[in-house]
Amino acid sequence: MDYLWLKALHIAAVVTWIGGMLVAAVSIAAVTEARGQQEIAIRSALLERVRRWDRRVTSPAMLLVWILGLTLALTGGWFPQVWLLAKLTLVLLLSALHGVLSGRLRRLAHSQEPAPPAVLRHAGAAVVIATFVIVAIAVTKPF
Repeated sequence: MDYLWLKALHIAAVVTWIGGMLVAAVSIAAVTEARGQQEIAIRSALLERVRRWDRRVTSPAMLLVWILGLTLALTGGWFPQVWLLAKLTLVLLLSALHGVLSGRLRRLAHSQEPAPPAVLRHAGAAVVIATFVIVAIAVTKPF
């Protein structure tokens, strides 16, 4: 496949994946404030919808990001490059955070589990910061 098409599909998959992670992070943070019985029912419905989106769209987009990104790296011969290793490390951390958010969505949607750990309340900010750093590394290739 043409390099520019691979790159375009990779970027589209990244946007979809990061958008889905932000929705999950914000939803988890927002629903932890639910207290009453009606609020808890609404919370469960919302989380189930976000969870369905995560399974059907966000997770496949993450898989596509990895496949296309590794294909681009192989095509470009970039594996010995330090910038790529730094970028892959951050992408791996984002992938792990996606797993944590997906697991938390599943548990919260099916139970009345207490609020998530305080660190997850900052997951949205972590996603934005990591994405900014990854894009900066990929564009500037500083090292």
